Amino acid sequence: MSRFVWPLVGFVVLVGFLAFGLTLKPSEVPSPFINKQAPSFTLPQLASPDETFSPEAMKGKVWLLNVWASWCYACLEEHPVITDLAKTHGVPIVGLNYKDVRKEAISWLERHGNGYVLSVSDTQGRVGIDYGVYGVPETFVIDKDGFIRYKHIGAVTDSAVRDTILPLIRELEQ
Repeated sequence: MSRFVWPLVGFVVLVGFLAFGLTLKPSEVPSPFINKQAPSFTLPQLASPDETFSPEAMKGKVWLLNVWASWCYACLEEHPVITDLAKTHGVPIVGLNYKDVRKEAISWLERHGNGYVLSVSDTQGRVGIDYGVYGVPETFVIDKDGFIRYKHIGAVTDSAVRDTILPLIRELEQ
């Protein structure tokens, strides 16, 4: 009888860990990059691959880096919100096209609209790794000095814009 007790105890402990893990929300995972300098990179622009972009070009501005891909359903869901944020509120947003095919990404933007100041192509995903991207979409608020002040995991919603992103941008712009 005692030979069944230890496997049963182990099973109960394992189920306990699983149950606890199911209560966690991945969108609430804190980023180690908050309040740290945004990683530097130089990538080709999606629309003009002969031209490059580096975050240093945005120094002096509060801006968003939005990680997206044409193959990402949640990116399509958030895209109207991102586009509205750029057009209605004048927030400069740079797109980081993540692990995507350039031609498909350009076609996706043509179909769904393009609110980005520009998008860069991270076909290998290396910049995404430098930013600690778990998956797409993810959005970073970067201040005038190039520090990451906020990371939104998952699709940006109207309530996230209203309650978190816009108030933070207003504060950082002062």
